[in-house]
Amino acid sequence: MPLGDNDALIAAPEHHDLVFENEWVRVLRTRILAGETVPLHSHEWPAVSTVMSWSNCVRRDETGAVTLDTEAAGFCPEPGTTMWMEPLPLHTMENVGEGEVLVISVEIKPQNG
Repeated sequence: MPLGDNDALIAAPEHHDLVFENEWVRVLRTRILAGETVPLHSHEWPAVSTVMSWSNCVRRDETGAVTLDTEAAGFCPEPGTTMWMEPLPLHTMENVGEGEVLVISVEIKPQNG
């Protein structure tokens, strides 16, 4: 299944690395250093994500509206935390903290039949 130009690997390759891929899953490594903003991109498939390191972030939609402020929401996962993530529409992600964000995500590809 071809992905659009907004896919994380295409739209924001300096922050997303392909670790592994087959017909069932795609594994991405997302890295955002302190002060960096990931360009507008999307995640088309749901994923199981494991936090390796975390920092406060602000996620904005394609209009610039804040959809998540992790500090205000009290969202600060410990390293090793694993969570389910639904597909994410177009967004940016700004690391407003002092540390590095490093997340490994196993995206679940749609299956035919």
